[in-house]
Amino acid sequence: MAAAAAAAVGGPQPPQPELPAAGLALDKAATAAHLKAALSRPDNRAGAEELQALLERVLSAERPLAVAADGEEAAAGGGGPGAAEEEALEWCKCLLAGGGGYEEFCAAVRAYDPAALCGLVWTANFVAYRCRTCGISPCMSLCAECFHQGDHTGHDFNMFRSQAGGACDCGDSNVMRESGFCRRHQIKSSSNIPCVPKDLLMMSEFVLPRFIFCLIQYLREGYNEPAADVPSEKDLSKVLQLLEPQISFLEDLTKMGGAMRSVLTQVLTNQQNYKDLTSGLGENTCAKKSHEKYLIALKSSGLTYPEDKLVYGIQEPSAGTSTLAVQGFAGATGTLGQLDSSDEEDQDGSQGLGKRKRVKLSSSTKDQSIMDVLKHKSFLEELLFWTIKYEFPQKMVTFLLNMLPDQEYKVAFTKTFVQHYAFIMKTLKKSHESDTMSNRIVHISVQLFSNEELARQVTEECQLLDIMVTVLLYMMESCLIKSELQDEENSLHVVVNCGEALLKNNTYWPLVSDFINILSHQSVAKKFLEDHGLLVTWMNFVSFFQGMNLNKRELNEHVEFESQTYYAAFAAELEACAQPMWGLLSHCKVRETQEYTRNVVRYCLEALQDWFDAINFVDEPAPNQVTFHLPLHRYYAMFLSKAVKCQELDLDSVLPDQEMLMKLMIHPLQIQASLAEIHSNMWVRNGLQIKGQAMTYVQSHFCNSMIDPDIYLLQVCASRLDPDYFISSVFERFKVVDLLTMASQHQNTVLDAEHERSMLEGALTFLVILLSLRLHLGMSDDEILRAEMVAQLCMNDRTHSSLLDLIPENPNPKSGIIPGSYSFESVLSAVADFKAPVFEPGGSMQQGMYTPKAEVWDQEFDPVMVILRTVYRRDVQSAMDRYTAFLKQNGKFPGNPWPPYKKRTPLHPSYKGLMRLLHCKTLHIVLFTLLYKILMDHQNLSEHVLCMVLYLIELGLENSADEESDEEASVCGPERCHDSWFPGSNLVANMRHFINYVRVRVPETAPEVKRDSPASTSSDSLGSLQSSRRPKVLQRENSGTAQVFSLVAERRKKFQEIINRSSNEANQVVRPKTSSKWSAPGSAPQLTTAILEIKESILSLLIKLHHKLSGKQNSYYPPWLDDIEILIQPEIPKYSHGDGITAVERILLKAALQSRMNKRIIEEICRKVTPPVPPRKVTAAEKKTLDKEERRQKARERQQKLLAEFASRQKSFMETAMDVERFFFSDSPENDIPMEITTAEPQVSEAVYDCVICGQSGPSSEDRPTGLVVLLQASSVLGQCRDNTEPKKLPITEEEQIYPWDTCAAVHDVRLSLLQRYFKDSSCLLAVSIGWEGGVYVQTCGHTLHIDCHKSYMESLRNDQVLQGFSVDKGEFTCPLCRQFANSVLPCYPGSNMENNLWQRPSNKSLQDLIKEVEELQGRPGAFPSETNLSKEMESVMKDIKNTTQKKYRDYSKTPGSPDNDFLFMYSVARTNLELELIHRGGNLCSGGASTAGKRSCLNQLFHVLALHMRLYSIDSEFNPWGKLTQLEEMNSQLGNEEQQPEVPILYHDVTSLLLIQILMMPQPLRKDHFTCIVKVLFALLYTQALVALSVKCNEEDRSAWKHTGALKKNTCDAEKSYKVLLSFVISELSKGKLYHEEGAQECAMVSPIAWSSESMEKYLQDFCLPFLRITSLLQHHLFGEDLPSCQEEEEFSVLSSCLGLLPTFYQTEHPFISASCLDWPVPAFDIIAQWCSEINSFTERHAEQGKALLIQESRWKLPHLLQLPENYNTIFQYYHRKTCSVCTKVPKDPAVCLVCGTFVCLKGLCCKQQSYCECVLHSQNCGAGTGIFLLVNASVIIIIRGHRFCLWGSVYLDAHGEEDRDLRRGKPLYICKERYKVLEQQWISHTFDHINKRWGPHYNGL
Repeated sequence: MAAAAAAAVGGPQPPQPELPAAGLALDKAATAAHLKAALSRPDNRAGAEELQALLERVLSAERPLAVAADGEEAAAGGGGPGAAEEEALEWCKCLLAGGGGYEEFCAAVRAYDPAALCGLVWTANFVAYRCRTCGISPCMSLCAECFHQGDHTGHDFNMFRSQAGGACDCGDSNVMRESGFCRRHQIKSSSNIPCVPKDLLMMSEFVLPRFIFCLIQYLREGYNEPAADVPSEKDLSKVLQLLEPQISFLEDLTKMGGAMRSVLTQVLTNQQNYKDLTSGLGENTCAKKSHEKYLIALKSSGLTYPEDKLVYGIQEPSAGTSTLAVQGFAGATGTLGQLDSSDEEDQDGSQGLGKRKRVKLSSSTKDQSIMDVLKHKSFLEELLFWTIKYEFPQKMVTFLLNMLPDQEYKVAFTKTFVQHYAFIMKTLKKSHESDTMSNRIVHISVQLFSNEELARQVTEECQLLDIMVTVLLYMMESCLIKSELQDEENSLHVVVNCGEALLKNNTYWPLVSDFINILSHQSVAKKFLEDHGLLVTWMNFVSFFQGMNLNKRELNEHVEFESQTYYAAFAAELEACAQPMWGLLSHCKVRETQEYTRNVVRYCLEALQDWFDAINFVDEPAPNQVTFHLPLHRYYAMFLSKAVKCQELDLDSVLPDQEMLMKLMIHPLQIQASLAEIHSNMWVRNGLQIKGQAMTYVQSHFCNSMIDPDIYLLQVCASRLDPDYFISSVFERFKVVDLLTMASQHQNTVLDAEHERSMLEGALTFLVILLSLRLHLGMSDDEILRAEMVAQLCMNDRTHSSLLDLIPENPNPKSGIIPGSYSFESVLSAVADFKAPVFEPGGSMQQGMYTPKAEVWDQEFDPVMVILRTVYRRDVQSAMDRYTAFLKQNGKFPGNPWPPYKKRTPLHPSYKGLMRLLHCKTLHIVLFTLLYKILMDHQNLSEHVLCMVLYLIELGLENSADEESDEEASVCGPERCHDSWFPGSNLVANMRHFINYVRVRVPETAPEVKRDSPASTSSDSLGSLQSSRRPKVLQRENSGTAQVFSLVAERRKKFQEIINRSSNEANQVVRPKTSSKWSAPGSAPQLTTAILEIKESILSLLIKLHHKLSGKQNSYYPPWLDDIEILIQPEIPKYSHGDGITAVERILLKAALQSRMNKRIIEEICRKVTPPVPPRKVTAAEKKTLDKEERRQKARERQQKLLAEFASRQKSFMETAMDVERFFFSDSPENDIPMEITTAEPQVSEAVYDCVICGQSGPSSEDRPTGLVVLLQASSVLGQCRDNTEPKKLPITEEEQIYPWDTCAAVHDVRLSLLQRYFKDSSCLLAVSIGWEGGVYVQTCGHTLHIDCHKSYMESLRNDQVLQGFSVDKGEFTCPLCRQFANSVLPCYPGSNMENNLWQRPSNKSLQDLIKEVEELQGRPGAFPSETNLSKEMESVMKDIKNTTQKKYRDYSKTPGSPDNDFLFMYSVARTNLELELIHRGGNLCSGGASTAGKRSCLNQLFHVLALHMRLYSIDSEFNPWGKLTQLEEMNSQLGNEEQQPEVPILYHDVTSLLLIQILMMPQPLRKDHFTCIVKVLFALLYTQALVALSVKCNEEDRSAWKHTGALKKNTCDAEKSYKVLLSFVISELSKGKLYHEEGAQECAMVSPIAWSSESMEKYLQDFCLPFLRITSLLQHHLFGEDLPSCQEEEEFSVLSSCLGLLPTFYQTEHPFISASCLDWPVPAFDIIAQWCSEINSFTERHAEQGKALLIQESRWKLPHLLQLPENYNTIFQYYHRKTCSVCTKVPKDPAVCLVCGTFVCLKGLCCKQQSYCECVLHSQNCGAGTGIFLLVNASVIIIIRGHRFCLWGSVYLDAHGEEDRDLRRGKPLYICKERYKVLEQQWISHTFDHINKRWGPHYNGL
C-alpha cells in the first residue's frame, strides 16, 4: 500500500481538468468519500492522481507564505492569513476520515490502540512523580494518573515540578520495573487488540506525506537568516504562530494511538516519499524555490550538503580503526595525518597547542564530517533540522516526543537526533534563549538516552560516543585562553575562560548531561573505556579545565572588581569532569575491569606529563598563585583508589616514578596551604570571592570530587616518597619553616608575624588530617557513610533533608549510596535519635531534628572529620561546644575538654608507607622544637598547636613498628645520620633521647647572644630561656653540636638526588629562583650563631608540660606504680575524654607500654624534684603589653557592671509594669480595704503610671494624660462561630461545598434586616449588636506612656529611614519597651483608687429607689468635658477605633450617617471585646480568676472612652428602653398612629446590648449598686424571653398542659419566682395573638418531638440565660475588679448569678437549683409580662411567621474553628492545583484556599484584580475584615494577610521526618501536623498574629 502511495505521489503533475474550480467548494465529505472509493479499487492509479491534484491545490504553499514573509500585504488581499490554512486543515480532516465524520474517525482509530506505553508528554512546570524503588534509570518519571493508579506504598518516591518537561515512562520496562506499572499499562496488550482494517487508514497514507511536506515548505519559506547581529526571534515566532494549527493537528493525530502513530512513522521515515517530493527537480517553481531556501539554510549553518562538498581526506572510516584517535589534537600542529589505533600511544601531539590563542582542529581528519556534514534522507530528518533551526519550538518538540511509543520511530528518531548533534551544539551556542533551548534539548534527549538498549544500539551504529566527545571538545574549544599558571610567558597550556557566556550560563549542560546519561549504561561505558583514542581525546578535553580560574594573591591594594567566575569554574569541573568520572568509576567495581582502570590511569598520567611540560614546571610552584581546579589529578586519584579498593590491583603497578610523584604532590599541597592562608586572612585583598572558593572546595556537593581526591593523592605520594622530604615540603609550603627554631626570636622572610600562628596551626592540622583520614584508605562504604553522618550531626542537630543534602553522595545516581537508600536510613537510626518538633505557642516553628546518640559522642565523635567537612570555622567550635555540654551533662568531664583522640580503621596494606611520616627524624625534630617552645612560652603558639602536636605523637605511638627489639645496644654505634638530633627514626625510641645543646642562628639583638657560654646552674634547668619572650623573627633552623639542620636544605638535597639521574640543568634553573624567593634583601638584621643548652627529651618535656598545664609542681605520678594492671589492660575509659593533662597522661602511658626503657626513664624523670622556676624580670615592652592587658581587663569588668545594672533596672521595670496592672483593675486584695465611713478623711491615692519613654511615674491628668499602648484591629472571628458541633471540612471534591448560612455573622445579619423591614430604624439599631463581622478588638501589652511622649516617639519613627515592617503614617509603631506591635494609645481616665472602694460599698436602698436613681442619672445630659488634652485624645482614639474597620461594618442604618449608627457602633465595640475575651477563656467562665487576657486587659479604659462619647447622644426619655423595663404604661398609648412604623417590641431586644446601653449611658464611674440594679431588671426580661422561646419551641399539647398546671399555682406566695407559673402565664397571654396559630401538621415535624421534662426545661432556661450572665460577670470583673470564682461546668449558672448579686444571700443550695429563684421583679411580674406580650401580639396579627422567627434566638454558639484539613496533603494538592478559578475560569498560577471559609482564590492573579486589589487581599477584607489565612496550594505554606501587611506563617503539613517542604521542592508525602494547626488557630482566635510572627512585609494589594 505504502509503495502504491509513493508511486502515486510521484512527480508533480499538471492539475487535472476533471475538477472545475467550483468543485472545490462542493461538499468536502462527498469528494472525500468519492476519492476513498476510487483508491480502494485494485487499480488505484486514477484515484491517486486525482487526490494528488486536489492536494496540490489545497495545500499549495504559495498563498500562506506571502503571509509569513510579509504579513501586511497579504492581510490586505483576501480572507486574512488564517483563512487558507483553516480551509486546508478542514480538507485534510475530511480526506482522512474518507467522507465520514472526523470525530467518529478519531474514535475508530483509537479503538485499535495497543496502549502498552503511556508516553504522555508534558512541558515545564508539570507535576510528575519519580519512584526510585521502581526506576531502573534515574531519570524515570510518571504522570500523576499512572502514579496514583500504580501501587507505590512504602516506596521511595517524590513528586516534582518538571523543569525541562518530560514524558511518562509507565509501561516501558527498559526504564522501570514492571511491578510499578499502573493498572492500564500492566496488560501486555498486543494480543487482544484486533488488526487494523486496511481501509481505515488508507487515506492517511496518501494525505499525510503531502501535509508534512507542506509544513516543511512553510518552515523553509519562513526562515530568513538573521542579519549580522540582529536577533530574529520575532520573525521566527511569527512563522511559528501561523503554523500553530498545523502542528497541533499533527499532535492530535499522535494522540489517536498506536495505529495512527505507525502510519506517521511510515510517512516520516520513508526515504522514497521524501526524495520525490523535496528534490526540487521538475517544473514546479514553488518547489524549486523552496529547495533553494533549504540549501541556503544548510550553508548558513556551516553545514554542507554532501553533493557539493569537496572530497574530504577520507570518505568513510575503514572498519576497526578508531574513528576518533588523537588526530584532533595531533592534527592541530598540522603535521600528522590519519593515525592508526596501533601507534597512538607514542604520539604526543600537544606541543604546538598553546602557540596560538585559539586552537582549531585540523580539517584533514574525520571529525570534520561529524561537525559539518548533514544529509537529509527523510521527512523526519528535515523536520528535526527545522526544529533545531527554529530553536526547538515547544509544539514541535511535543509532536516529536508524542511519537516515541512507536518503537520503529524511536530508533529512527534517535539516530536522526545523533546525526544532528553537532548542529544542535552550534545552534545552542548562538542562541539568545539558551536556557529555554537547553531545557527543550534535554526534554528530548533524556527520553532517548535513558534507555540502555537504544543507547547501545546508537553507540554501535552511529558512533554516538565519538560524536559526543568531539562535539564537547569543539564546544569548549571556542573559549580557550592561554594559562597563566606557573610560567606566564612561556606556558603552552590552554584553559577554558570562565568568564565566557558558554561557561557562565552553563550553556554546555545539555550536552554534558547527555554524556553522563549514556555513561551510566554499562555497555556504553565499556566501549568508552576500551577505546584508547576516545580516552586520549577525553583527557585532552579534561585538561582544558586543569588550572582554570587561576587566583593571584593581591599584595598591595584590594582588587577593584571581585569577579564571580568561580561559580562557573566549580560548576564546570563538577559537571563536565567529575560527573562523567563518577559515571565511569561506577563500572569499574570488579576485578574483571582492571584493564579499564589501567587505560584511564595511563592516559591520565600522559596528560599530566604533557601538562607539566606545557606549564614549564620543574620543582617549585610559583608563589602567590592558586587554582582549585586539578581535574586530571583527581581522575588519577579516584581511579587509583578504585583500583586498590575494588579491583585488587597492585598499587605500585599503576604509580609513576618518584620524580613524577614529587610533581604530582605539589599542586594539591599548594591548595591545602592556600586554604590555610585564606583562613588566616592573607588573601583578604582578593575580596570575598576567594573565601567563597575555599568554602565551595570543601562544601558537601563538591568535597568528594575535590578535596577528598586531593588529600588521597597526597596520602599516596606521602606513602611512596621519602618521609623527611615530604614533611619538610609541607612546612615549607605552609611558610612556617622559620618559626621552627629553638631560639626565642626568629625572622620569617615569607610570612608576617600575625599570620604565623594560624599558618602553623594549618600545617599541623593538615598533617593530622593526612595521617588520620581513612576515607580512601580502607574504610568500607558503610563506614564512610557513618563517619560522614556523625560529623554532620556533631556540628548541629540536622533535619533529615539537610542531612541527605550534606552527606556527599557519590554524584552518579547509580552508585551504591543513593539518598533514601536503606543503608542511609539504617545508619541514621543507629547513630541518631529523632527529636520530634515541639510547639510552644509563640515559639518558633520547629522541625523534626536528628541529634547524635550519647554513645556516638562517647566513642565516635571525630574532630578530624569535622574539621575536614566544615564550610564555616564556627561549625568546629559548635561541635566542640556540644561535645563539652555532653560531657558535663553525663558527668564524664567537668572542665573544657580537648578534642578526643579517636582510634582509626586499619590501613589498607597498600598504604602502609604513609605511617613512615610519623617515624621520620624531621617530624620528631619539629615536634621536639614545638614542645620546647610551648614550654618556654615563646610567642605565637596556641593551645591548638599543642593539641595537634600531642595528636601527632599519639598517632606515632599507635602506629609504631612492632615491639621495638631492645635496640639500646646498637644506639652507641657510629651515627650515620645527617645530624645529631636523634639516633634512629622510631618515635618510641626517639622520645627518650636527651638532646643537650642546640646551635641556633639568631638575630644579634636576641637575648641568647648575650651569654658567652652554655653554662647553666643546674643540669636540668628551664630557666636559661625564660627571659626571652620578645616577638622577633628568625631565619633557618640549625641544630646539633656542630651541625646546622635546615628543613629546606634537606628537602633540596633529596630532590636533587632524584633529579640528578634525569638532568643536570634543573639545578641551575632552580637555585637562583629560590634564593630570591626566600630572603627579602636588606630587611633582616645580621644573624649570628648561639648555642643553647637544652638537656631535654620529648618525655621530659611532656612531663614538664603536665606540670605546667596543671599549675602544680610534680603533678605527674606514673599510674602503673600504684596499679600494675594498667599496663596489661591499657584501654582505660578515664583517659578517653579530658583536656591537655589527660592527653599527656595518655601519651606517657602509651609510651611506657611500648618500651620498658621509656617506662624506666619516665619513672626517673619523675623522681628528680623540679626546682622552682626563677622569677623573670619584666622588660619594658612586656610591661606595655601587661598594662594593655590590665586595661582591657578593667574595661571588661566595667562593661559587666553596666550590663548587670541594666539587667536589674529592666527587672525592676518589669516588676513596676506588673504593679501598674494591679492599679488598673485594683483587683489586688490590698486595695479592697473595707472602710468605715466614720473614719477620718481617707488618703486619696491616685493610680500611678510609668511612662516607658521618659521613665517618669505619675498619675494621668487632664492636661498631661497617660495612655495604654494598644493595637486596634478589625475582627470577624466572632462571626465565624457556628451552632453545630460538627467541624466544617475543607472541600476536596466538587460535591463538598461550604455555605456560610449557619455562621453567627449570617444569623445576626438576617435578624437585623428582618427587624429593619418591620420596625422603626432608630429603634432597630438599639435592639441588636453589630461587630460580629468587622468588629473592633482592642488589645494592649500593658505598658503606658505619656501621650506627648508618644507623639515625639512617632515623629522620630517617621524620620527614621530604616525600613520597618509597619507603616508609621498609619499610626503604627512598636511598644518602646516590649516591641509589641501597636497602632494607637488609649487614654487612661484620671481617677483615684479610693473611688473604687467608695463605689463598691453595698447600700441598703430598695430596688425601686435604685431604679429611680438610674433613670435620673441617665436623664442628665452628658456635656462633653471642656477642651482639655485628655478630651482631645479621647476624641482622636474614638476616630481611630472607627477607622479601624470598614464603613460597611459600621453603617447599618437606612439613613446614612445617622447618630443612631454611631451609638450602635460604640456599644458594639464593648460587646465585641467582651465576647472575644469570653472565647479566649474557652467560651465559659468555669476557670474563673483573672485569665491571661485579664492581666493585660484595657476594657476599663475602653469603657471610659465609649461612655464619654455615648453620653453625648442622650436618648429621648420616651425611647429609652429603661422605662419599658421598669414601668407599666397606660394601655391607650399602645394604639398610637398606625402609619408610622412601630418600635421594636421589648421581647425582641437583645438583652446583652441593652445591658451595655444602660451602663454606658450612666455617668462614670458607675456605682456597684446601680450596676446590680440594671442587671436585675434585665435578667427579668431575659427570663421572660427564655420562657417565650420555650413556649414557641414545644408543641400544642405540651403548651396546653403547662398552661393548665401553671394556672393552678398562680396565687401562691412565690408565684413570681416559679417558672411553671410564669410559663403558663406567658402561654395564655400569647395565645391571645396569632403567634401559636397556623401550626398545622407541618409544624409538628419541624419542632423536635422531645418530651419536655422539668429537668430539660430548667436546662433550656439556664442555657438561654448563660451567655448574658457570662458577659455581665466579665463586665463586672473589669469595672469593679472583682475576681471571677472558678467552678464546675454544671454549677456555672448558680455561681455566676450569686456573684452578680441576683441570688439572695440566704439562698440554700441543697435542693436542686432553680433558675427562677434569681428573679427580682421591679413591678408585679404578671402585669409587666402582659404588657410585653401585647406588643408581640399586635405584631403577629400581621406577621405571624416572622414574629415566631424573631423569638427563637440561637444563644449557644460553639467556639470558632478553622476548617478541618485532610490527613494527607496530596488530597488537597491533587484537587486544587488543577482547579479552575470561579472568577476568571483559568487555572491559577498560584492557587490558594482560605482556611476560614474555604474559598478558592488566585494569589497574585492579575486576572481577578478589582480596583487595584488582588483577590487574596480583597477576600481577606470581605471574609476576615482585613485578616486572611490562606493555604498556598503549590507551596504547602500558610500565608497571613493582616491589613496592609502579610507574612509567611509556615506550613501545617510535615513529612515523615517532621519537616516542612516549602514549595514542595522535595515532593515527599506530607501529613497534617495537628499541633501546628492548633497553634495557627489559637493565634487567629487570640488575634496575636501581629505579635508572634516577626517577618512582616507590605503586600501593596498585590496578593
